[in-house]
Amino acid sequence: MRTSAKPKKIANNKNEFVKLAPGVPVQKGQEMELEITGLGSTGEGVGRFKDIAVFVPGALPGETVKATAEFIKKNFITGKLFDIIKPSPDRVTPVCPVYKTCGGCQLQHLSYEAELKEKREQVKAALERIGHLRDVKVMPTIGSDHPLYYRNKMQFPVAGKNGKLQIGCFALNTHRVIDVTDCCIQKQKNNEIAAVVRTWMKQFKITPYDEDKGTGIIRHIMGRVGVHTGEIMVCLVTAQDNVPRLKELVKMLKAALPGVKSVVQNVNRRNTNVILGEKTKVIAGGPTIKDKIGPLKFNISAQSFFQVNSEQAEKLYNTALLFAELKGTETVVDLYCGTGTITLFMAQKAKRALGIEIVPSAIRDAKKNAMANHIENADFLLGDAAVEMPKLAIGGLRPDVVILDPPRAGCEERVLAAIVKVKPERVVYVSCNPATLARDLAYLYEHGFTIDKVQPCDMFSRTHHVETVVLLTRKK
Repeated sequence: MRTSAKPKKIANNKNEFVKLAPGVPVQKGQEMELEITGLGSTGEGVGRFKDIAVFVPGALPGETVKATAEFIKKNFITGKLFDIIKPSPDRVTPVCPVYKTCGGCQLQHLSYEAELKEKREQVKAALERIGHLRDVKVMPTIGSDHPLYYRNKMQFPVAGKNGKLQIGCFALNTHRVIDVTDCCIQKQKNNEIAAVVRTWMKQFKITPYDEDKGTGIIRHIMGRVGVHTGEIMVCLVTAQDNVPRLKELVKMLKAALPGVKSVVQNVNRRNTNVILGEKTKVIAGGPTIKDKIGPLKFNISAQSFFQVNSEQAEKLYNTALLFAELKGTETVVDLYCGTGTITLFMAQKAKRALGIEIVPSAIRDAKKNAMANHIENADFLLGDAAVEMPKLAIGGLRPDVVILDPPRAGCEERVLAAIVKVKPERVVYVSCNPATLARDLAYLYEHGFTIDKVQPCDMFSRTHHVETVVLLTRKK
């Protein structure tokens, strides 16, 4: 299976060394034949050449491939795939026509069954290599009933090239926008939002933002879809306050999408990679839409954190609730509680649930969500978990269960130390990053906790990302 023209060969068929700098077995452009033995943390195939790890995007475990050396360091190489000598039986044809150039997905060329197995292996490998945790049983990954068209949130960058409007995703590792008309991991309503905005921009000559020149108006299009309510939010991220023809846009959106309940404008004048600015104003409807996860309902604003896969989020939270083993007498503390989603799930079964979060807007949303669901045994505290946990312990609070759902960077060591100090019976750790999860589990294991259950969950199908729920119990 040839993917491009064959490059100039530098070594002979026996892969003999050429004269290179000390410690470097190849030079840029050299052909390498590789056996791919696994997937890397961002979905690339991993093999070895002259005892050095080689990462090849697009290659799959079990394949024999040819690649050219592109980026060379002393202890690893990245290669560009140009020939598949022996394909994997799990290789499939991607459904997306721009898959090879777009950076939104990484695993569409892998069958979904194999993707779930690889995500389990990714978690298992991180525990062993980073956490040095042996003989930990990792359960099979919880799969999705709908591995395509699942994202309830869209954030498409907008650009222009040679007078042509481009709306879609960034090409891998760049800020070059790949034009997408039907993203197959977005809810179709989000694709329809992008189509309406595209038509509006062309019809009324609304200019896209140029991040190099700092000119133009529309930076991003955000769509949010209430999967269980049908409510839709459209958020235009603009480089200036005044945007012409917004009334016409609202009419076009409501005509095409009857579920539109909120049209807002977010102003971001900064030269930054951060999508949203600080100022958001309502153009039509209200500032939020509603959606549900399980029996709970949530108000979602443009800035709210809300899991992008509503169906899988319910499986994830039910797993965390199951691992917490609540009988109705427990006090639960939820660190990094965000808008209170997991806190409220725990409150259904606990005597008391307390969420701690350092972001003021998230705490405000959490309190509103508790009120909307008539949950009276959940409280929320604004503050740093590492500071608040010891204070609570001094005040006599001894949580039976601690919930962790940190950002990708994982927990600060002082947060983990605070957990150890208050001695909960159980810790339920929800993670979006196997590497930092493994590091933090190793700390808790060394400080008196056993690792009982590890459950990967596929929240982001066709991408390399995987969520994991872990149950730890305190050693007696």
